[in-house]
Amino acid sequence: MTSTERATKINLLDFHSPQMRAFHMAWFAFFLCFFGWFGIAPLMPIIRDELHLSKAQIGNSIIASVAITILARLIIGWMCDHIGPRRSYTALLLVGSLPVMGVGLAHDYSTFLLFRLAIGMIGASFVITQYHTTIMFAPKIVGTANATAAGWGNLGGGVTQMVMPMIFGAFLSMGLAAWASWRLSMVVCGIALLLTGIAYYFLTQDTPTGDWKDRPKATRSNANKAFGEALKDKRVWALALIYGGCFGIELTIDNVAALYFVDNFKLKMAAAGLVASSFGMMNLFARALGGIVSDKANARFGLKGRSRLLGCTLFCEGLALIVFSHQHLLPLAIATMMMTGLFVKMSNGATYALTPFINPKGVGAVAGIVGAGGNLGAVLAGFLFKTQSLTWPEALTILGVLVTVISSLSLLIRFPAAEEDRAVQTVSLPANSYATGS
Repeated sequence: MTSTERATKINLLDFHSPQMRAFHMAWFAFFLCFFGWFGIAPLMPIIRDELHLSKAQIGNSIIASVAITILARLIIGWMCDHIGPRRSYTALLLVGSLPVMGVGLAHDYSTFLLFRLAIGMIGASFVITQYHTTIMFAPKIVGTANATAAGWGNLGGGVTQMVMPMIFGAFLSMGLAAWASWRLSMVVCGIALLLTGIAYYFLTQDTPTGDWKDRPKATRSNANKAFGEALKDKRVWALALIYGGCFGIELTIDNVAALYFVDNFKLKMAAAGLVASSFGMMNLFARALGGIVSDKANARFGLKGRSRLLGCTLFCEGLALIVFSHQHLLPLAIATMMMTGLFVKMSNGATYALTPFINPKGVGAVAGIVGAGGNLGAVLAGFLFKTQSLTWPEALTILGVLVTVISSLSLLIRFPAAEEDRAVQTVSLPANSYATGS
């Protein structure tokens, strides 16, 4: 591999090649975005008491935290195709850091809801992460690269459940009141995002060969058609619904897990955060595992292998979620939640191991639409958790049933024989055209 080629392997100790610099910066930026995005979740027991939030208002805040991300991911996908991942990520991190720091200004339900809505924009970071790694890695390894970068980024959703109560506790130990401590904890998150945005601009480049604006004009004009083509492709919409059934569930559990264990198992906030973190910590390996197995399936069975694997992991996720929702003993609840997390993360990884092959000339458009589907799933799930007539375990059972049904959509993701053969060898991405000059 040279610096002008897409990488054919992942060398984690390489911080010098543009491919691996992009890989490391992409997962780290996404990690911090996820950390800031769900930093509020483990602090909700304190915030609920201070702002006197009802069950319906908590449900609305859950919906708000993921709702704007639907639009943001569509816009970011378009931006990646037009100005490249480096500038897109820098802009998102700088702008997104503001509401993360600003949520400390919330003084009632309305202002808290608005800030949670605004914070949701940083969830669009996922699209750029997947876009950047797709451009930097060759087809035979792209599933593993995408899943690993996204998985380590999603890990932020687990780490924040454990670390934010610790940061909160540190401010309390300094003699600060609870109302000031949770606000300053979010300021810490926002500053980290701001600094990472600056670093992303100076430490990465768009493609293996250089800056996005230096691509051939023909390649740039193709990007203008990509979004329209993606909208007409039923496979894109099938993947969007599937992603709603896996990543949407991940976002939902990230939002409710700490409160779920406080209310249903009577745990203290710190202990509930630690338990809830075990779900997110599965991203350390499980999402990458989904990508790795998908790459193996592709090598042996082609793209059909990738889509069938996705259907299987999603079906198992739904069953595991149903089992988790019926647990009344804490050890069994933790174990089944982690089993659910395993299949959730594997499904996430398998989805984006398949996504780059749908429309190789419009990776950003497809990634944006599919990513938005994940957040739409979380928004719809949020309505179940604000419904007065449903308990949270009942809501989880309903979600489990829906996920098993959605898994059948993987049968709609088919490719012509010529694409099956070509996908095993190469994917003609905009960055590839730029690199070869074709």
